[in-house]
Amino acid sequence: VSTQSTGHHSKHQTMSFSPYENNGGTVLAVAGNDFCVIAGDTRMSEGYSIKTRHFHKLLKLTSKCVLATSGMQADMLALHALLRARLTMYEHDHGREMPTTAIAQLLSVSLYYRRFFPYYTFNVLGGIDENGEGLAYSYDAVGSFERVKYSSSGTGQSLIQPFLDNQVAKLNQLIRPDDAPPLNDVVDFVKDAMTSAGERDIYTGDSGDVAVIDANGVRIESFELKRD
Repeated sequence: VSTQSTGHHSKHQTMSFSPYENNGGTVLAVAGNDFCVIAGDTRMSEGYSIKTRHFHKLLKLTSKCVLATSGMQADMLALHALLRARLTMYEHDHGREMPTTAIAQLLSVSLYYRRFFPYYTFNVLGGIDENGEGLAYSYDAVGSFERVKYSSSGTGQSLIQPFLDNQVAKLNQLIRPDDAPPLNDVVDFVKDAMTSAGERDIYTGDSGDVAVIDANGVRIESFELKRD
């Protein structure tokens, strides 16, 4: 805002406060016939500064379900703590783990409950259901969710989503393979997708975590990404 006084111009600047900060990062999930692969990087940034290279965005919820979250670190930790508490209460009450389909609904309700002051998080949920079928879910900030074959979120989403459209959905391809890709191939191109995003997105990098969820449980491995 400019005001004129005695022939001179003076500028008054007001500082705006925002309760949110996007600490960056990229997450994705790909569901197969009897497995799900979910991944996220470990960089946490603020502006052009890297706060840590070792912030893990994957959270193992049960032996059949993993959540990947990017966005604001404080809201991410608060959401994860809430989900862990709810799942522990469910196990005490029912004597078993909550099914992945129920966890998907729980996450939606938890996000919607905060719709007037949302968690600044970008979530992708993956796992297998009680019949052993692979599941992946995408979410918006206030809990609207959809079951999908693949999903990505975070600062590298615009870079990864076209890659998944091509490699998973085989969109706009004249020749499509009849068989679904095996687990090892899915793990490889999930790593390739994260590596590609790390080349272009300054908020994605350092290292990546890849979780494989199948009938044998959850296995998490790490791999290196670009560190600059």
